[in-house]
Amino acid sequence: MGPALRAIEHRGPDDSGTYASPSTGVVLGNRRLAIIDLSSAGHMPMGNEDGSVWVTYNGEIYNAPALRAELEARGHAFASNADTEVLVHGFEEWGSELPLRLNGMFAFGAWNERTGELLIARDHLGIKPLYYREDAGALVFASEAKSLFAGGLAGQVLNVAALPKYLTYLWTPAPETLIEGVLKLPPGHLIEWRNGITQVREYWDLRLEPDAALREHEHIEALRDALVDSVRRQLRSDVPVGLLLSGGLDSTGLLALVARERTEPVDCFTIAFRAEDAVLEQCPDEHKYARRAAEHFGARYHETIVAPHVADLLPKLLWHLDEPIADPAAINTYLISEAARELVTVLLTGQGADELFGGYRVHQLLQLAERHPWLGSTAGAGALRAIGNAGAWAGGKVPGISRGLGMGGQRVLAELAALAEADPAVRAAGMRTHYTPAALDELLSDDAKAHITEGANARHLERLARVASQGAVSQASYLDTKMFLPELNLAYCDKMSMAASIESRVPYLDLEVVRVAAAMPSGLKIHGRTRKYALRCALDADLPDWVLARRKAGFGAPIRQWLKTDLAAMVDDLLSEETVRRRGVFRPEAVTRMIQEDRSGVADHAFRLWALLTLELWQRSVLEGDPGQRRGA
Repeated sequence: MGPALRAIEHRGPDDSGTYASPSTGVVLGNRRLAIIDLSSAGHMPMGNEDGSVWVTYNGEIYNAPALRAELEARGHAFASNADTEVLVHGFEEWGSELPLRLNGMFAFGAWNERTGELLIARDHLGIKPLYYREDAGALVFASEAKSLFAGGLAGQVLNVAALPKYLTYLWTPAPETLIEGVLKLPPGHLIEWRNGITQVREYWDLRLEPDAALREHEHIEALRDALVDSVRRQLRSDVPVGLLLSGGLDSTGLLALVARERTEPVDCFTIAFRAEDAVLEQCPDEHKYARRAAEHFGARYHETIVAPHVADLLPKLLWHLDEPIADPAAINTYLISEAARELVTVLLTGQGADELFGGYRVHQLLQLAERHPWLGSTAGAGALRAIGNAGAWAGGKVPGISRGLGMGGQRVLAELAALAEADPAVRAAGMRTHYTPAALDELLSDDAKAHITEGANARHLERLARVASQGAVSQASYLDTKMFLPELNLAYCDKMSMAASIESRVPYLDLEVVRVAAAMPSGLKIHGRTRKYALRCALDADLPDWVLARRKAGFGAPIRQWLKTDLAAMVDDLLSEETVRRRGVFRPEAVTRMIQEDRSGVADHAFRLWALLTLELWQRSVLEGDPGQRRGA
């Protein structure tokens, strides 16, 4: 257990502990980041009075005070103020029904020595990660896969069968990972283990059921109340709390609500890029809005400049990610968290609002295709491509349209054009892809193809089948909340913040907020040309007009510029024909052609190349690295 715990010391630098069952061989370990009740009473694994129930846990239970009162009324005695103890007595009282009673972010294991039952659960939305491996009746689990490696509980072998999914979406859908034999517990799922028998089941799913009995202002008032309560709950902490601020609607809305609750100025953190790097990206001046928002609400503003020296950080960041996630926003999150750790231990972030309230351009385009069937014709697809090409040309030439924005718009419209005649479910699953099946076939080697047993969009289509009768916006919101959000945004946010021993909290994903969003008709999410309409209305009284009027900006990094300049030598080395041929999973000529086309401007392959670069670095840092060491530190 020692090496497994040392591998995740960054997740809990304040305390460490183990529990071993005297009769069954069950062992639990924990690294603690102390947030609530900083005393030794919060030590984990935590047991009940007679030592028959034990819990190891990562996260925060926001309704812990209410649950504690209920459990005390049922006769349970508490020895600490830690929310962990609510899980201990809650498991005693409710067994496997416990996760349904929780409002929070969590991954925990609860062991009952008397009954021989082990319950492992991951929170409803997948805010906290949980990896596991089962082998001949033995079950091992951890917050990070590196614990399994370091403890000798899992091998470090590439899962070639999952490569098409990773390349297509830039991440791998649960329960699969790119590590052979290691699985992710999907959000809203639990594992029950007893006598060597493992059962995995879903305990919660997002139900998008619009409440037609409520009028528009009632939906908005309910959302406003839920947001206020969520921020109040998630500010509860015995350590300093700060805010990740972009200056956009979501994070500035949180800042406004925090300012209502706190009399002391809150510390806000953001990133900025060098002017020469940002020219190819979507929003080079976002930090200016963040600074303006901080000044408006009297917050303390802290800014970190991101420069290409991050290339030296990449092996370390990929080691922390456990599995490759090819989104450069992970770099931003780590650098912000590293800077914030000097002042705070908890960061509030605005993640989740786009998925729940119709904030993405993809949502709007899918709605457009649903309402205008002519787009499914050859002429309609041609019109979409023409609009995209015009947007790409306008980038950098028309005020307000950066080159990155134009190129990004062109890519999304090209995807919609390619899927214009497809089944609506296939269209929804394909709108966040970076490879078509034909392009994957061209890239993958024959040896790699021999391992593939299903399509890259198989998990997406399974999810979409659950909401097949709903409209395009609801389908997109459901799919993003169930897959895109936990597998990409929440995954890198948790791993990168915890790499700096920071706990990130997401008030928009409070269960009460989620329930309000699920009861809204899609017309309150995308209203005419306005995305996140209901959220804007709910925050209207708190925010200045310039925040409400801003278009959505990405949280990326200038990888287009870096790949052509500062990282060009790394690309030539790590993606050389010799290296690609040695790995045996890609066709060297296909990779070389992508590099040449990207550099010459024939095509924009930035994210494809970033995914390949990430994969190669990950294999060196994680699969071939020392699992007990913090790589690149």
